[in-house]
Amino acid sequence: MTYWSQSVLDAHHRIRSHVERTPVEEISGLLPSASTRVWAKREDLQETGSFKLRGATNRILQLTDKEKAHGVIAASNGNHGLGVAAAAKTAQVSAQVYVSDQVAPEKARKIEKLGAKIVYAGRDPLDAEIAGRQRAMESGRVFISPYNDPDVLAGQGTIAVELMEQVPQLDAIFVAVGGGGLIGGIGAYLKHASPGTEIVACWPENSPVLYESIKAGWILPVAEKPTISESTSGGLEEGSITLDVCRAVIDTYVLVSEEEILDSMRLVHREKQWLMEGAAGVALAAFVKTAERYAGKTVAVVLCGGNLSQKVRELL
Repeated sequence: MTYWSQSVLDAHHRIRSHVERTPVEEISGLLPSASTRVWAKREDLQETGSFKLRGATNRILQLTDKEKAHGVIAASNGNHGLGVAAAAKTAQVSAQVYVSDQVAPEKARKIEKLGAKIVYAGRDPLDAEIAGRQRAMESGRVFISPYNDPDVLAGQGTIAVELMEQVPQLDAIFVAVGGGGLIGGIGAYLKHASPGTEIVACWPENSPVLYESIKAGWILPVAEKPTISESTSGGLEEGSITLDVCRAVIDTYVLVSEEEILDSMRLVHREKQWLMEGAAGVALAAFVKTAERYAGKTVAVVLCGGNLSQKVRELL
């Protein structure tokens, strides 16, 4: 077993009494390839409405008493902030969450309702991340990155441990990519536990930062356009561990348009009454776009969250 797969398994044992074991639901009948069995991993049903609680919980459960006394800082425009705030509240640790001007007001309010202090910093998520890490260094607080942290990455990968129990024979898994912590953790575990499973990385065409960085071999400052996949937008911190991990575990790359993302969100809302956020729509849209390649196979789509901003909700 590799370092990363063992870290994911350790995280699974550590956090399983603190997070939801989210269900899988078959959605084959909604989709174009009738011979493909398609399972949705419902991370939108996690306590905070997103998979991010997993990584935040794994990191916070490992704080020393001294670190707990100082508190933690995170940077996030929503889901990671919610995860850190919720995990910190449970552990009785003070938390500050740095957000950019792009944060949806309703997400900021949810973070504050969980007891964390919101700090506004910069125009985009990377600005907030840099400011939050700097403040953590100055204050002695632990900085919890949304992706550039081994314990966070391992926590996100616990989804794969559950999936192997729920759908043991899995030919492919579709995962939306932002900073790479989710697909990095999932891929790291599956490469050990189910090496025949194809790891499919999914990006919005308007925000392919890690995709372009993987192609180049180093982290690039990629120009982005607005996307309804708010949770995957933003640049990457220089030196992020996810670049090398993702290069090692991703098998297939798929980019989808804003129209394709919105169509997939509308599909599950119309047919299943599920409110799925844009990042989850990215993964589903990527499957729909490539469905003919998976005829006769069994695939999983990670519906990574259901925290829609009001702006996106109005588009459904």
